[in-house]
Amino acid sequence: MEGVLTPEIWIAVADKTGIPELRRTTRDEPDYDKLMRYRIGILDQHGIKLSDIQNVIGTLPLLDGARAFLDDLRAVTQVIILSDTFEQFALPLIRQLNWPTLFCHKLVVVNDRITDYQLRVPDQKKKAVAALKALNYRVVAAGDSFNDTAMLIEADAGFLFHAPANVIAQFPQFQAVHTYGELAGLIKAALG
Repeated sequence: MEGVLTPEIWIAVADKTGIPELRRTTRDEPDYDKLMRYRIGILDQHGIKLSDIQNVIGTLPLLDGARAFLDDLRAVTQVIILSDTFEQFALPLIRQLNWPTLFCHKLVVVNDRITDYQLRVPDQKKKAVAALKALNYRVVAAGDSFNDTAMLIEADAGFLFHAPANVIAQFPQFQAVHTYGELAGLIKAALG
């Protein structure tokens, strides 16, 4: 979701709070647990609460063209967003996207303080794709980060979208595109 349809939440929080350490994303750190432990530590150190983050998220617009892109895809196929975001973060953004199905994780929050996180299941993106394929669905996936590559490998077809050069270089087997029009064309072609 983030970086593909919406701005990166953690980067927006970093910009709003003036804490540059929060700019690290899965584009920079492929170990999600390491990244989240780092983020939770930074939040604790600076006294940043869940409500502070939610206030920032409430001001974020979608990426230009994201809603039209999803609406176009939903006219020809079902769309499920597999994201490493959290239930407590996603609502304002999902509302702007016209309520697509979202599979994501959950934060552990005590007195408005983020103390931990709970993965839905480890490697949930890859497992969700495998489960859909086991139900005899053809799955076409797109993502932008290291944490998307297992999903792309598992899918019947996978594409990189707005991916940074380091991800594109490490995963040359995936066609990389940078516009919604290109991505929509690839997805529709892959669906047959």
